[in-house]
Amino acid sequence: MDFFHYKNGELHCEDVPVRKIAEKYSTPTFIYSLKTLARHFKVTSRAFGDIPHIICYAAKANPNLAILRVAALCGAGCDVVSEGELRSALKAGINKNKIVFSGVGKTDDEIAAAVKAGILFICAESMPELETIASTAGRLGKVARVAVRVNPDIDPGTHPYIATGLKETKFGMDERSALQAYRFCSRSRWLAPVGISMHIGSQVETTRPYFEAAAMIVSLFKHLWKQNIRLKYIDIGGGWAAHFRHDNKLPSPEDYVSAVKDLFTGLPVTAIAEPGRSVVGNAGIFVMRVIVVKRNPVKNFCIVDGGMNDFLRPALYGARHAVEPVAPRKGRKGVYDVVGPVCENSDFFAFGVKMPIIRSGDLIALFTAGAYGATMSSNYNSRPRAAEVAVAGKKIILVRRREKLADLVAGQDMTGIDDKLVRGLQ
Repeated sequence: MDFFHYKNGELHCEDVPVRKIAEKYSTPTFIYSLKTLARHFKVTSRAFGDIPHIICYAAKANPNLAILRVAALCGAGCDVVSEGELRSALKAGINKNKIVFSGVGKTDDEIAAAVKAGILFICAESMPELETIASTAGRLGKVARVAVRVNPDIDPGTHPYIATGLKETKFGMDERSALQAYRFCSRSRWLAPVGISMHIGSQVETTRPYFEAAAMIVSLFKHLWKQNIRLKYIDIGGGWAAHFRHDNKLPSPEDYVSAVKDLFTGLPVTAIAEPGRSVVGNAGIFVMRVIVVKRNPVKNFCIVDGGMNDFLRPALYGARHAVEPVAPRKGRKGVYDVVGPVCENSDFFAFGVKMPIIRSGDLIALFTAGAYGATMSSNYNSRPRAAEVAVAGKKIILVRRREKLADLVAGQDMTGIDDKLVRGLQ
């Protein structure tokens, strides 16, 4: 459920017409419904019922400080995958004891930052990384809490680029290696093994893979308990699906938790979940203005001012997002390919969309844009990044200003590139 709806013939975000936001902050612009976001945090936490749990929001989905601040105020923690995300989470007020640090390629500096911050745990994904965590903790004179990410070799049935729980992927350790890792932890003065973790993929649209993977790590947890390695946390990861179309039927947070909750019966453990897309995806839309409607003998192209540099998912994953006019006209309809101005054939948002007649200057909304939208944007084609705006009831908050053309060259330097240098190269 979200709080984007049509009222008096035009799309609203909560109590604010989207048109007014576009008029004030121009386009293209990401718009976030904070009421939707807060509701999703509440529903996700409530799904666990009496099971002790921590919701560690996956910051990579949308690390805007405003989104992280709402997470903090809703009592959530964070799953971070870089020092940048760690710093943002702490700045936004996320409790350090609710932060877990994931990722296969943590640098020495990132590991040191996590140890210094005293977060809940660092999730180790290989033996060399675990050894680095131990040596870093020893150098700092501070014990590091760790978990081991286990790769369960389970097919989540999602896009291959975001399937992370198969043995041929770079993520996690197989069961045998994980056992060796825990034995290493138990011998180390500077490591405190506190958890076990998994993450099988993103946009996982059935619950069966979760049960199979969770059953494996719970079994491993019990085996470790018998070996006197007493872990406190079982991290079942994230990847819960967000609805991309109004008519598709996907599991709810209650469905994902129900699939695994019996595995936790009688265990002296706290469950951790790392939802990202399912929390913030439908809390955002991406609003673009139509530059021109171009017709050729076979197609109608609705060319908008947003591009693949702003919202990459359709080009990268072939993702299909709902696209609708902000103020649909009555009467006849047309069929359009909604495309951007970037010099790539992959610069598209939707193909063959049936919509009311579209004209230059109209506003178009792309839905489920709150996750992996602004955070994956770039300056390709030397295009400034879009603004980000949050709405709470009738209140409009600019949470990230639109980049200016001057920002595109800030930090660049051509000093020393002169005629003499270039002539010497010829």
